[in-house]
Amino acid sequence: MRLFVAFDLPDIVRHGLADLTKKLKPLCKNARWARPEGMHVTLKFIGHVIDEADTRKLDSLCAALAAVRSDVPVEMHFRGVGFFPDAHQPRVLWCGVKGCANLAMLAAGVQDALEPLGIPRDEHEFVPHLTLARFNKLSPVEKFRSSREGFDELARSVAELPQNDFGSVRESEFHLFESLLKPTGAEYKKIQTYSFVKESA
Repeated sequence: MRLFVAFDLPDIVRHGLADLTKKLKPLCKNARWARPEGMHVTLKFIGHVIDEADTRKLDSLCAALAAVRSDVPVEMHFRGVGFFPDAHQPRVLWCGVKGCANLAMLAAGVQDALEPLGIPRDEHEFVPHLTLARFNKLSPVEKFRSSREGFDELARSVAELPQNDFGSVRESEFHLFESLLKPTGAEYKKIQTYSFVKESA
């Protein structure tokens, strides 16, 4: 099982991003575009750590996530589009996510809960984002071929975009997903939902 922990998106944000990618996708068809119905904000990518038959380990993982708590819900604002690491050698086209202070704290809490199960912590600082598209890394020879045809036009279009505001959300639940890799692209199956806000005394 290939697993990750993430927030789902409200329909208003998903629809806005779907409209944007519908306009941009024809410009660079060789990019791997995310399906709007599968877009999410990842808190922790776990990876392939559990076999289908290993129900005990899955139960332990689910129990660990159920213990993650925050004093208040997480607020996120979705705004702006850009490339990572930059528009010259891009690997990802993203939508920016500005979260309240406890978003990073919640992500750290997820990592704290999973580390005793042998799931390593992320090496990089948590940076919330939504992936809109991924690009293959090109060799020096491939840079002169058409394997990323249309990218320059895509980059110009993104640079000319206004600071798109896709909306805000206030979340009190995160989810454990399974990523199913298929020839047509990854599909995501929601395994468990967790309410993480502490109950008032």
